[in-house]
Amino acid sequence: MTEKIPHPHPDPEVDESRGYITAVARELSLHGVAVDRLWLDPCQPVDATIVTGGRALVWNETHGWAVGGFVSGEQGVRTVLAEALLLGGGVVPPPSEIARRAVLGRSEPLVVREIRARDGLNEVLRSY
Repeated sequence: MTEKIPHPHPDPEVDESRGYITAVARELSLHGVAVDRLWLDPCQPVDATIVTGGRALVWNETHGWAVGGFVSGEQGVRTVLAEALLLGGGVVPPPSEIARRAVLGRSEPLVVREIRARDGLNEVLRSY
């Protein structure tokens, strides 16, 4: 199976999340979840989508991860989920934890941040 990774995004702010999104996709695969496609999305807020069959995980810089039925979305267009479950636990929880929560359908308390907050998010994303 070929590892799925998002294409580089021309906006450096959006592209900062590429390593983290790749790490989450890798963990999903290790947990037996087939990743069909993934992409980095527009900014304000920065977000990304990982499609796994009829479901998808969506990450954004304000709420972290949500999982639900994939309704629509593509590169450059916001993803729409049906019956979305916010996975919580922070904006950048460890990839293995997100894979576990997505597989089990479990959430943690929600942590919200402001768009473009100067709180170290970009440094954390760069660490992936």
